[in-house]
Amino acid sequence: MFPERLHALRIGRGLSLNKLADEINKMEANGKKNTGPQIGSWERGVNTPSYIEIKRLCRFFKVTPNFLIGNSQDEIELNELFLMNNTLKFGDKRLTQADKNEIYGLINAYIKGKYNNANDQNDYENIALNLD
Repeated sequence: MFPERLHALRIGRGLSLNKLADEINKMEANGKKNTGPQIGSWERGVNTPSYIEIKRLCRFFKVTPNFLIGNSQDEIELNELFLMNNTLKFGDKRLTQADKNEIYGLINAYIKGKYNNANDQNDYENIALNLD
Protein backbone atom coordinates (compact mmCIF):
# COMPACT_ATOMS: atom_id res chain seq x y z
CA MET A 1 0.00 0.00 0.00
CA PHE A 2 2.81 2.45 0.86
CA PRO A 3 4.51 2.28 -2.57
CA GLU A 4 1.24 2.94 -4.40
CA ARG A 5 0.26 5.84 -2.14
CA LEU A 6 3.66 7.48 -2.33
CA HIS A 7 3.64 7.19 -6.12
CA ALA A 8 0.10 8.62 -6.36
CA LEU A 9 0.96 11.55 -4.08
CA ARG A 10 4.12 12.35 -6.03
CA ILE A 11 2.46 12.11 -9.44
CA GLY A 12 -0.52 14.09 -8.14
CA ARG A 13 1.83 16.95 -7.33
CA GLY A 14 3.56 16.66 -10.70
CA LEU A 15 6.95 15.91 -9.14
CA SER A 16 9.79 13.86 -10.56
CA LEU A 17 11.64 11.54 -8.21
CA ASN A 18 14.58 13.96 -8.06
CA LYS A 19 12.33 16.98 -7.43
CA LEU A 20 10.60 15.20 -4.54
CA ALA A 21 14.00 14.34 -3.08
CA ASP A 22 15.06 17.99 -3.36
CA GLU A 23 11.85 19.16 -1.69
CA ILE A 24 12.06 16.81 1.30
CA ASN A 25 15.78 17.51 1.68
CA LYS A 26 14.94 21.21 2.11
CA MET A 27 12.83 20.36 5.15
CA GLU A 28 15.84 19.56 7.33
CA ALA A 29 19.19 21.26 6.98
CA ASN A 30 21.07 18.43 8.62
CA GLY A 31 20.67 14.72 8.35
CA LYS A 32 20.80 12.16 5.60
CA LYS A 33 19.88 13.47 2.16
CA ASN A 34 17.42 11.53 0.03
CA THR A 35 17.86 10.88 -3.69
CA GLY A 36 15.49 10.32 -6.59
CA PRO A 37 16.64 6.72 -7.13
CA GLN A 38 16.13 6.03 -3.43
CA ILE A 39 12.55 7.30 -3.58
CA GLY A 40 12.03 5.25 -6.73
CA SER A 41 13.09 2.15 -4.81
CA TRP A 42 10.46 2.98 -2.16
CA GLU A 43 7.79 3.30 -4.86
CA ARG A 44 8.79 -0.07 -6.33
CA GLY A 45 8.73 -1.70 -2.88
CA VAL A 46 12.41 -2.65 -3.11
CA ASN A 47 13.38 -0.62 -0.03
CA THR A 48 11.47 1.03 2.77
CA PRO A 49 12.04 4.49 4.23
CA SER A 50 13.07 5.08 7.82
CA TYR A 51 10.72 6.55 10.38
CA ILE A 52 12.32 9.98 9.91
CA GLU A 53 11.84 9.76 6.14
CA ILE A 54 8.19 8.78 6.62
CA LYS A 55 7.74 11.84 8.86
CA ARG A 56 9.28 14.10 6.20
CA LEU A 57 7.06 12.66 3.49
CA CYS A 58 3.98 13.11 5.68
CA ARG A 59 4.86 16.72 6.45
CA PHE A 60 5.55 17.46 2.81
CA PHE A 61 2.34 15.86 1.48
CA LYS A 62 0.28 16.90 4.53
CA VAL A 63 -0.96 13.39 5.21
CA THR A 64 -0.85 11.17 8.29
CA PRO A 65 1.56 8.26 8.63
CA ASN A 66 -1.44 5.94 8.83
CA PHE A 67 -2.67 7.17 5.47
CA LEU A 68 0.75 6.94 3.85
CA ILE A 69 1.47 3.40 5.00
CA GLY A 70 -2.06 2.21 4.30
CA ASN A 71 -3.49 1.78 7.80
CA SER A 72 -6.27 4.29 7.29
CA GLN A 73 -9.77 3.50 6.18
CA ASP A 74 -10.30 3.31 2.46
CA GLU A 75 -13.46 5.40 2.56
CA ILE A 76 -13.52 9.14 3.09
CA GLU A 77 -16.84 10.77 3.91
CA LEU A 78 -17.03 13.84 1.67
CA ASN A 79 -19.44 15.57 4.04
CA GLU A 80 -16.78 15.44 6.74
CA LEU A 81 -14.10 16.63 4.34
CA PHE A 82 -16.13 19.72 3.44
CA LEU A 83 -16.97 20.41 7.10
CA MET A 84 -13.35 20.34 8.26
CA ASN A 85 -11.70 23.69 8.79
CA ASN A 86 -8.64 22.56 6.86
CA THR A 87 -7.75 24.39 3.71
CA LEU A 88 -8.76 22.44 0.64
CA LYS A 89 -6.75 22.71 -2.54
CA PHE A 90 -7.30 21.43 -6.05
CA GLY A 91 -3.97 21.28 -7.83
CA ASP A 92 -2.26 24.51 -6.87
CA LYS A 93 -5.50 26.45 -6.30
CA ARG A 94 -6.78 27.07 -2.78
CA LEU A 95 -10.56 26.67 -2.53
CA THR A 96 -12.56 29.48 -0.98
CA GLN A 97 -15.63 28.82 1.13
CA ALA A 98 -17.76 29.77 -1.88
CA ASP A 99 -15.83 27.21 -3.98
CA LYS A 100 -16.46 24.52 -1.36
CA ASN A 101 -20.18 25.33 -1.26
CA GLU A 102 -20.48 25.18 -5.03
CA ILE A 103 -18.51 21.94 -5.34
CA TYR A 104 -20.59 20.36 -2.61
CA GLY A 105 -23.75 21.43 -4.45
CA LEU A 106 -22.47 19.89 -7.68
CA ILE A 107 -21.64 16.61 -5.97
CA ASN A 108 -24.99 16.56 -4.20
CA ALA A 109 -26.86 17.22 -7.48
CA TYR A 110 -24.87 14.49 -9.23
CA ILE A 111 -25.68 11.94 -6.53
CA LYS A 112 -29.38 12.88 -6.52
CA GLY A 113 -29.48 12.53 -10.29
CA LYS A 114 -27.68 9.22 -10.32
CA TYR A 115 -29.79 7.63 -7.60
CA ASN A 116 -33.17 8.80 -8.78
CA ASN A 117 -35.34 5.91 -7.65
CA ALA A 118 -37.42 6.51 -4.54
CA ASN A 119 -35.39 4.56 -1.99
CA ASP A 120 -31.98 5.84 -3.01
CA GLN A 121 -33.28 9.39 -3.47
CA ASN A 122 -34.50 9.50 0.12
CA ASP A 123 -31.06 8.51 1.36
CA TYR A 124 -29.47 11.55 -0.29
CA GLU A 125 -32.21 14.16 0.16
CA ASN A 126 -31.35 14.42 3.83
CA ILE A 127 -27.73 15.28 3.13
CA ALA A 128 -27.31 18.98 3.70
CA LEU A 129 -24.33 20.94 4.81
CA ASN A 130 -24.18 24.45 6.11
CA LEU A 131 -20.73 25.40 4.95
CA ASP A 132 -21.06 29.12 5.53
